[in-house]
Amino acid sequence: MKISFKHISYFILFILGFNMTLTSCTGDLDVTPRDKNEFLSETFFEDPASYKQVLAKLYAGLYVGGNDGDGKPDIAGLGGDFSSYLRLLFVVQELPTDEAIIGWADGALPTLNTQNWAPANEFLAGAYSRAFYEISVANEFLRQTTEEKLNARGVDANLKAEIATFRAEARFLRAFSYYNLMDLFGGVPITTEADPVGLFYPVQKTRAEVFAFVEAELKDMDKTLADSKTNEYGRVDKTAAKFLLAQVYLNAKVYIGVEKNNEAAALCNEIITASGYTFANVPYRYLFSSDNNRNGAQSEFIFPIISDGNAIRAVGGGMSFIIHASIGGSMDSADQGMDGGWQGTRARKEFVALFPDATATGDKRGTFYTDGQSLDINNVSTFTDGYAVTKFINVNSDGSKAQRPDVPDTDFPMFRLSDAYLMYAEATVRGASTGNVGTAVGYINQIRNRAGATNITAGDLTLDFLLAERGRELFWECHRRTDLIRFGKFTGGSKIWQWKGGVMAGTSTESFRDLMPIPARTIQANPTLKQNPGY
Repeated sequence: MKISFKHISYFILFILGFNMTLTSCTGDLDVTPRDKNEFLSETFFEDPASYKQVLAKLYAGLYVGGNDGDGKPDIAGLGGDFSSYLRLLFVVQELPTDEAIIGWADGALPTLNTQNWAPANEFLAGAYSRAFYEISVANEFLRQTTEEKLNARGVDANLKAEIATFRAEARFLRAFSYYNLMDLFGGVPITTEADPVGLFYPVQKTRAEVFAFVEAELKDMDKTLADSKTNEYGRVDKTAAKFLLAQVYLNAKVYIGVEKNNEAAALCNEIITASGYTFANVPYRYLFSSDNNRNGAQSEFIFPIISDGNAIRAVGGGMSFIIHASIGGSMDSADQGMDGGWQGTRARKEFVALFPDATATGDKRGTFYTDGQSLDINNVSTFTDGYAVTKFINVNSDGSKAQRPDVPDTDFPMFRLSDAYLMYAEATVRGASTGNVGTAVGYINQIRNRAGATNITAGDLTLDFLLAERGRELFWECHRRTDLIRFGKFTGGSKIWQWKGGVMAGTSTESFRDLMPIPARTIQANPTLKQNPGY
């Protein structure tokens, strides 16, 4: 069993949910419980096991979509698994970039392929709403676990100590959602456990204010999160907070106009040298196999999002979407450990060009399926236009079958040590006095040696090389949009790929699209919100 609470997480996500109607104060979510006697009430918390159940709900919320127990989706406009947090992160972080394109014509989904989205885009609204849903659950959990409430319920000292760690994890998951909101949408409202439950209009904060909030929260968690490598697999610890803070600092120039590369490099150095997480000296494919929680890959997983074919039955959410959608054409879905393909996502031509060849002989990370697939994408809706990707598979690293073929066991590595190596190298190249070029080259070569790629020297360690190397190592891991923006390559004309801007050859796009629009329905629900420029 991967984590002791995983078997209850999917179940409680559905039976213990908030009422999610489009009348919210925070954006478009009403986080008032349907019935105070049902969920997160004084009565509910009389059971000592309830605290871990709600924590499990928060973790499960990163993987699956949900409903309120009545079969209706908890985010209007996106049914069930379409509202999966991980699925939506993939959609907004990968489809607008050179790494991926999807052939489906669902609603406004095609506009994400071309950077032509509008405020009415339901997938952007879903990403915004899912993040605030997580925040609302975290806030209510924090309200219900104060010292005063625990004392009133007669909670014993041992459980109180455990709940203190739960609270820190809830705060981390809340900060993770605010980070994603800041990255995607810029300035958003900030709500915490100190705010009232019910309908009100919180003040929209600037991006800099959201940055400051996330930074302060993550710094403070070093006091209360579990020590590094002491928590259950799948739950965060102090290293996860340091990693997220390093990401925040590496992108600080984008977020607040101030470089914080010294801070980013220093944090990455702490993670690499003192956290206990170790580089996985296993074949690269092990990191994305269905047994990646136990085949050695897990040694570098700082924050995995758990998948389990039997326990988490989200057929269209999370990893089920990522793997199913990548299968089509002449591919045998059984080779990927799945029961079929949805003929959706492929890689774009320009991304394939980052590798020496498409057969993975020069770099084992180039996991492309080319039989019957054309390199050029002449028709976006045709799956065989564009190379298919076989990075994530629902097959164990020894070739044996996973638990079931419809829902994968493959965990998603949201944070892993290899990225800390890459962030350290980038911060160093950007001038961090806390970094060392020779050390950075060593880290990059460790990554490349695992991939079977040739070593580099200090002269090769440029920003252009690092952007390409981040793509080779981390593609389809929900980093590419953020990376391209940080390198000044997302919008504009300095980097072009097929169908960028809506034409086959690709074209320049407007710089205001570095930020997504605040969803139109969110502004309708909360008229105090201001739209981002250009929309």
